Amino acid sequence: MKGREECGPPIHLIAGPTASGKSALALTLAAEMGGEIVGADSMQIYRDLPILTGQPTAGERAIVPHHLYGVAGAEEAWSVGRWLVAARQALADIARRGRPAVVVGGTGLYFRALTVGLADMPPVPRAVRRQSGALFDRLGEAGFRRRLAAVDPLAEARIAPGDRQRLTRAHEVFAAGGVALSAWRNAITPALAPGSWRGLVVEPPRAELYRRCDARLVAMMAAGALGEVAALIARRLDPGLPAMKALGVAPLAAHLAGAISADEALAAAQRDTRRYAKRQLTWFRHQTPDWPRA
Repeated sequence: MKGREECGPPIHLIAGPTASGKSALALTLAAEMGGEIVGADSMQIYRDLPILTGQPTAGERAIVPHHLYGVAGAEEAWSVGRWLVAARQALADIARRGRPAVVVGGTGLYFRALTVGLADMPPVPRAVRRQSGALFDRLGEAGFRRRLAAVDPLAEARIAPGDRQRLTRAHEVFAAGGVALSAWRNAITPALAPGSWRGLVVEPPRAELYRRCDARLVAMMAAGALGEVAALIARRLDPGLPAMKALGVAPLAAHLAGAISADEALAAAQRDTRRYAKRQLTWFRHQTPDWPRA
């Protein structure tokens, strides 16, 4: 792991793609050290999908304390900034108890916020958020991207196709204050002091990772993932909310609607999970090149 020189309880960061075994490693490490675990996964925040998002079980939570799992409802939309505030509080509380912390997850931006930083941007008025959303609906993604590129070309180039949430976020930040989101992010400081943490990326061989992804979806289905999605869909929430975009929700919802068979839904969820794991591997390879691999 990346070395640390400062005294005090250590902070271990364990990152990796879905189904890589990082949570099991974190649990073992935390138990051996007498530490506590802090979740760094953008979907495990939401309490509505504990099975489908692979949240720790009651038995695992009984071994060591876990933080930032299932702390929000699917009707909420947590940002990286909101997670960072909660994570800093959790880490401060753990340090006051004199215990080491293990931060584990697969959301790369969460680890970047901890180790590189996140701009402390002013709040965006609700009316401005609504206007940006309405503009996206009127122009479509292609037109909206052209509009965003005129004021924040770096953000437009960085945001993946289909990511409405981040596209409208970048637009609303500029619309609210006249300063591009990219400019805010250039003036940042890390949440964790240099030397206070150790980082590790769990990176299994690609074929083994894909096999684990497929097996994990089978186990989730057997454990009741379809029922979770049925309950979520019954709430008739905004389809643009983050929890509604969790891996597996779309194909399982399609099956519940009678559009595809259970086998087709499982195959689609497995395919989407493998593709997501591949993107995670690529992100960590580019963004954390100096972290040791396991």
